[in-house]
Amino acid sequence: MPLDEEMKQILQLLAPPGAPALTDLSVAEARANMGALMAASPAPEPVGGVENRTIPGPAGEIPVRIYAPTRPGPHPVLVYFHGGGWVLCNLDTHDASCRALCNQAACVVVSVDYRLAPEHKFPAGLEDCYAATRWVAEHADEINVDPRRIAVGGDSAGGNLTACVTQLARERGGPRLVHQLLVYPVTDARFDTPSYEENAEGYFLTRDSMKWFWAHYLNGEADAAHPPASPLRARSFAELPPATVITAEFDPLRDEGEAYGRRLQEAGVPTRIERFDGVIHGFFGMGAVIGKARDAVALAASELRKAFGR
Repeated sequence: MPLDEEMKQILQLLAPPGAPALTDLSVAEARANMGALMAASPAPEPVGGVENRTIPGPAGEIPVRIYAPTRPGPHPVLVYFHGGGWVLCNLDTHDASCRALCNQAACVVVSVDYRLAPEHKFPAGLEDCYAATRWVAEHADEINVDPRRIAVGGDSAGGNLTACVTQLARERGGPRLVHQLLVYPVTDARFDTPSYEENAEGYFLTRDSMKWFWAHYLNGEADAAHPPASPLRARSFAELPPATVITAEFDPLRDEGEAYGRRLQEAGVPTRIERFDGVIHGFFGMGAVIGKARDAVALAASELRKAFGR
């Protein structure tokens, strides 16, 4: 179907004619551009409480932001890993999404500011995300959450980290996770799917941009074959937590996200795959201006509530 009218207007703002391509920017310039975009964000949605703190990680302290609902706990919890190609973004860029999920899923959200590439290449960010997930399970009482109701989630590169954390949790003996929320996840370091061909250019995230991100993240081409980088290449998808997979029609990553969902289904893992037509990569965090983004967040929150037994 054609590009959604609301999405079309936002795309013109995100990628105006004559703007430099991401691949022409340094990492510092790309991060500055992302910061400039966030400066125009609307006022934050209120939640019951917000705490910024640090937790122990494999290479030092990991900053996290903890969002709490208004009603008393202990609450179920979503450990959230932001997108940005493992190179960009931070707690502030995904603040709106975390607040919306906190309110609509009635859960604590622990947003993780994992180490970024290229300063910290694979698997540094992944190990931070796994460490944060273990910390939540081991310190549930401290943050007023129920250790029996832990979900993980993320968008784009954060979706990649989510899938990889669930595989690590299976291989390393925990923690037990009740759900994984995968929003247009990166699942394979290949660039040859139909969605990569159809959406290679013109829809904000491009094929060349993804090559730029992968090049900064990995230590070399050999890393791309490892399931902790490309989770679609895992030998087994059995005994992974139930999943919600959200994809966007005009997104190079559409097909690999849906392929990951199908592999989960084939392994007997309860999985809902939902494609949102007419939108591009990144739409999930645009609820202030795009109706389909609000629909996607509502779907994600609904699936989380079911997983939490609410």
